[in-house]
Formats: sequence, structure tokens, C-alpha cells
Amino acid sequence: MLVVRAVNESDLDGMLELASQVGSGMTTLKPDRKMLGQRLEIACASFAEQIAPTQRDYVFVMEDTRTGRLAGICAIKSAVGLEEPFYNYRIGTLVHSSRELGVFTKMETLYLSNDLTGATELCSLFLHPDYRGGTNGKLLSKSRLLFIAQFPHLFNAKVIAEMRGFQHPDGTSPFYESLGRHFFKMDFNHVDDLTSLGKKSFIAELMPRYPLYVAYLPQEAQEVIGRVHVATAPARRLLEQEGMYYEGYVDIFDAGPVLQARVRELRALRESVLAIIEPTAENGTEVAESTEVVANPVLVSNTVLPDFRIIVSPTPAQSQSARIALCASERELLACRIGDPVRTMTLNARKNS
Repeated sequence: MLVVRAVNESDLDGMLELASQVGSGMTTLKPDRKMLGQRLEIACASFAEQIAPTQRDYVFVMEDTRTGRLAGICAIKSAVGLEEPFYNYRIGTLVHSSRELGVFTKMETLYLSNDLTGATELCSLFLHPDYRGGTNGKLLSKSRLLFIAQFPHLFNAKVIAEMRGFQHPDGTSPFYESLGRHFFKMDFNHVDDLTSLGKKSFIAELMPRYPLYVAYLPQEAQEVIGRVHVATAPARRLLEQEGMYYEGYVDIFDAGPVLQARVRELRALRESVLAIIEPTAENGTEVAESTEVVANPVLVSNTVLPDFRIIVSPTPAQSQSARIALCASERELLACRIGDPVRTMTLNARKNS
């Protein structure tokens, strides 16, 4: 079975294996043992509440409990841009008009901005190719939202997610090759690596502070602004179903869209509920877990910050009594007992949600 849980000190090798599968364009997950080790240390301190809330980086891993293998990873940064600048392009509009000539034009522009400073960031989402199927991707992505719903006081009022921008099959970014390369004079992967290491001063030093006219870019670059990497499209759809939306901010290197939402508007905040665990039983006797496929299973998490865990269960919560029946193996995955509280939410959003 699969469980998404808080990362621990023994997960470094598994994290490195996952990072080696990612490829270019994901700044927050690079196959660098030293960097991952430092991030693991911060993550463990975050779950243990040993550092300030704004400095926390909550990293979660999906574990295949039958083999002990890590199948995926995702994370939440409590606040971005408070210790080092956080840059994006904001798409704006400039109007040029001449009453005498009867000319009126609206031009899209790119503004280098720090508008999203302080926001909570969903990041580092990656599911190993061997596990891409069924509900695994939904469990991994939405686990972070249920964590926020359980501990909303730890996060900013705004949450964002930078999506990996469009790349050709050979890894080149049309947007970067048309714009960024002229200012940075280095390959996309090199710039991406520098950013992942926190070396961002070159952005302010080399990028123009004046608005850039989108129409001046080659057509290929214009067409990929706000467009995601082919492998990122499912992740974008999942987040949009949960209440996030695109509002004209893009990454400065590959022009991938930045999704955002008010935390209180996320489905997890509106629809998740607390329930008390009761045993699955027939005539008072514990029964084995069901293998029946249900139309809309539920996400179930424990409520323990240091050892947060979340699974997908086929058993819906009983809304009237605020109780949920979990079998012994599900309780074991959640590190819970009968009578413990858990947070639940349907895995799939209702169409009219």
C-alpha cells in the first residue's frame, strides 16, 4: 500500500534517486546529495517545530510500504522571498494611442516583480514513472492541501505553485532561448542550477527592470508564455480542481504559469472534516480491508504534525455522525488507533464544488 508521510532522516538515498529522475526545469528538486541533505535537515526541523514557521520547508514522501521504496515526493515552503528575492514576471498591459491618427493599441508586457513575496509555495511534486497510474498522483498532490487544512495557522493567506514551463523534447526552453539567454549568456540548465542553490543575485544584476514588450519576442516564445511542460499538465489540472488559478504571473526563465489561491478558498479548507476512527466490523467483528473499487474514495490523514500521514481509503466518512470506519491496515499506515481523530476529504472534487 502507499502512504504519504513526513520525511525522516533515513530518506536521503530515496530522495536522491527520485531527484535523478526529474530532469531539468524543477529548481527545488536537484540530484545533489549535499543540497538534498541540507533540505532534509530543514524539513525534519520543520516537522519538529524547531525553527520559525516562516522558515519551514515541509517535505513529504510517498512510500510503497510493501517494498520500502519511495515512489514520490512533494513539499510546502511556508513562505518564499523572505530571505532571498523571489522573482516572477507579471503580465501587464500598456496602451498606446493617438487621437490625431486614430490609432489605439494594447501591448502585453512582462514586468519583473516580487509581488508574491511571503506566499506559501507548493513545490517539488514528482511521482516516479513506475507509480503513475490510478489515484497515486492525486494522493501525492492533494496530500499537501489536506496538511494545510489541518494546520492553517502555519501558512500565509496566499498559496502559490510555480509550474514547470514548456520545453522541447531535447530540454530546450523556447522562452529562455528567446529572452533569458540574451541577458544571462549561459545555458538554461546552468541558470536553473544556480537558482536551485539560492544564488539569485545575478537575476537582479542582469535582468532589465523595465517592462518588456511581448510582441518583440519571437512567435514561438510568445506562444509558450503560461504554458506548462507536457509532464506537468496533469499536476496543473489537479491544482485547478482544488481551487487554484492562473492570474498572469509566470516564471522568469521558462515562462511556466504560477497558480495561486487564497488558502481559505481551497477545497480542502472548505470541504475537509474531522472524523473519529471506528473499526470496520460485521456483527461486531473486525473485517479485512475491502478491495472494492468505489466511485469516489476519500483522503484520510492523521492530525499529528511531527508524523503526518495520509492515505486513500475506499470508506466514506459518515457525515451525520462524523465517524469513519478504517480497517487495521489503514490504521497502521496512519499510525492511529480506534477513537483517534482524522481529517477526511473526498479524493475527487465535485463538478459543482
